[in-house]
Amino acid sequence: MPVTKTEIFPYIFYRDVPAALEWLTRAFGLKEEMRTTPPDGGMHAEMSLGDQRIMMGQGSKRRGMISPRESATATMGVFVYLEDVDKHHAQARAAGAEIVQAPYDESWGRTYTARDLDGHPWFFTTPPR
Repeated sequence: MPVTKTEIFPYIFYRDVPAALEWLTRAFGLKEEMRTTPPDGGMHAEMSLGDQRIMMGQGSKRRGMISPRESATATMGVFVYLEDVDKHHAQARAAGAEIVQAPYDESWGRTYTARDLDGHPWFFTTPPR
Protein backbone atom coordinates (compact mmCIF):
# COMPACT_ATOMS: atom_id res chain seq x y z
CA MET A 1 0.00 0.00 0.00
CA PRO A 2 1.61 3.33 -1.01
CA VAL A 3 2.08 5.99 1.65
CA THR A 4 0.02 9.06 0.75
CA LYS A 5 0.49 10.99 3.96
CA THR A 6 2.71 10.95 7.02
CA GLU A 7 1.38 8.66 9.73
CA ILE A 8 2.77 7.52 13.08
CA PHE A 9 1.82 4.14 14.50
CA PRO A 10 2.62 3.03 18.03
CA TYR A 11 4.40 -0.34 17.89
CA ILE A 12 3.67 -2.19 21.11
CA PHE A 13 5.44 -5.32 22.36
CA TYR A 14 3.41 -8.10 23.97
CA ARG A 15 4.38 -11.43 25.52
CA ASP A 16 1.49 -13.16 23.70
CA VAL A 17 0.29 -11.34 20.57
CA PRO A 18 -2.79 -13.56 19.93
CA ALA A 19 -3.94 -13.00 23.53
CA ALA A 20 -3.35 -9.25 23.14
CA LEU A 21 -5.43 -9.19 19.93
CA GLU A 22 -8.36 -10.85 21.69
CA TRP A 23 -8.05 -8.73 24.83
CA LEU A 24 -7.73 -5.38 23.02
CA THR A 25 -10.82 -6.26 20.96
CA ARG A 26 -12.88 -7.12 24.03
CA ALA A 27 -11.63 -4.44 26.43
CA PHE A 28 -10.86 -1.42 24.25
CA GLY A 29 -12.95 -2.13 21.12
CA LEU A 30 -10.04 -2.39 18.66
CA LYS A 31 -10.45 -4.41 15.47
CA GLU A 32 -7.84 -6.85 14.18
CA GLU A 33 -6.69 -5.88 10.69
CA MET A 34 -3.91 -8.40 10.05
CA ARG A 35 -1.45 -10.83 11.62
CA THR A 36 1.61 -12.52 10.23
CA THR A 37 4.48 -14.66 11.44
CA PRO A 38 7.86 -13.18 10.45
CA PRO A 39 10.64 -15.55 9.34
CA ASP A 40 12.49 -15.06 12.67
CA GLY A 41 9.44 -16.20 14.66
CA GLY A 42 7.06 -14.39 16.96
CA MET A 43 4.15 -12.54 15.46
CA HIS A 44 3.36 -9.13 13.96
CA ALA A 45 -0.19 -7.75 13.94
CA GLU A 46 -2.12 -4.56 13.26
CA MET A 47 -5.33 -3.31 14.84
CA SER A 48 -7.56 -0.30 14.27
CA LEU A 49 -9.92 1.92 16.22
CA GLY A 50 -11.89 4.04 13.80
CA ASP A 51 -9.42 5.13 11.14
CA GLN A 52 -6.38 4.93 13.46
CA ARG A 53 -3.99 1.98 13.77
CA ILE A 54 -1.53 0.38 16.12
CA MET A 55 1.02 -2.30 15.35
CA MET A 56 2.29 -4.97 17.70
CA GLY A 57 4.88 -7.66 17.89
CA GLN A 58 6.18 -10.44 20.06
CA GLY A 59 8.49 -9.10 22.73
CA SER A 60 12.04 -10.40 22.69
CA LYS A 61 14.67 -10.01 25.39
CA ARG A 62 17.26 -10.89 22.75
CA ARG A 63 16.29 -7.78 20.75
CA GLY A 64 15.79 -5.69 23.90
CA MET A 65 12.06 -5.15 23.31
CA ILE A 66 9.81 -6.45 26.05
CA SER A 67 6.48 -5.63 27.68
CA PRO A 68 6.16 -3.64 30.93
CA ARG A 69 5.15 -6.84 32.79
CA GLU A 70 8.63 -8.23 32.03
CA SER A 71 10.58 -5.06 32.77
CA ALA A 72 8.51 -3.77 35.73
CA THR A 73 8.20 -0.36 34.07
CA ALA A 74 6.41 1.22 31.12
CA THR A 75 8.41 3.51 28.86
CA MET A 76 5.55 4.66 26.63
CA GLY A 77 1.79 4.87 26.55
CA VAL A 78 -0.98 5.20 23.98
CA PHE A 79 -3.18 8.31 23.97
CA VAL A 80 -6.62 7.95 22.33
CA TYR A 81 -9.30 10.56 21.63
CA LEU A 82 -12.87 9.22 22.10
CA GLU A 83 -16.27 10.86 22.06
CA ASP A 84 -17.77 8.80 24.91
CA VAL A 85 -15.11 8.22 27.57
CA ASP A 86 -17.58 6.94 30.18
CA LYS A 87 -19.02 4.27 27.86
CA HIS A 88 -15.52 3.16 26.86
CA HIS A 89 -14.44 3.04 30.52
CA ALA A 90 -17.41 0.80 31.40
CA GLN A 91 -16.49 -1.60 28.57
CA ALA A 92 -12.82 -1.72 29.61
CA ARG A 93 -13.65 -2.22 33.29
CA ALA A 94 -16.15 -5.00 32.48
CA ALA A 95 -13.45 -6.76 30.41
CA GLY A 96 -11.04 -6.68 33.35
CA ALA A 97 -8.80 -3.79 32.37
CA GLU A 98 -6.71 -2.40 35.21
CA ILE A 99 -8.21 1.06 35.73
CA VAL A 100 -5.44 3.38 36.90
CA GLN A 101 -7.63 6.50 37.03
CA ALA A 102 -11.44 6.43 36.72
CA PRO A 103 -13.05 9.02 34.41
CA TYR A 104 -12.69 12.60 35.59
CA ASP A 105 -12.91 16.08 34.08
CA GLU A 106 -9.80 18.06 33.15
CA SER A 107 -9.44 21.44 31.47
CA TRP A 108 -9.03 19.65 28.09
CA GLY A 109 -11.94 17.21 28.54
CA ARG A 110 -13.09 14.00 30.19
CA THR A 111 -10.36 11.38 30.60
CA TYR A 112 -9.42 8.04 32.17
CA THR A 113 -6.34 5.80 32.25
CA ALA A 114 -6.14 2.00 32.04
CA ARG A 115 -3.42 -0.62 31.62
CA ASP A 116 -3.70 -3.45 29.14
CA LEU A 117 -2.94 -7.10 29.86
CA ASP A 118 0.83 -6.50 29.56
CA GLY A 119 0.86 -3.30 31.61
CA HIS A 120 1.02 -0.69 28.82
CA PRO A 121 -0.78 2.51 29.89
CA TRP A 122 -3.61 3.74 27.66
CA PHE A 123 -5.00 7.26 28.11
CA PHE A 124 -8.54 7.85 26.80
CA THR A 125 -9.91 11.39 26.59
CA THR A 126 -12.46 13.44 24.72
CA PRO A 127 -10.96 15.46 21.86
CA PRO A 128 -10.21 19.12 22.55
CA ARG A 129 -12.97 21.44 21.40
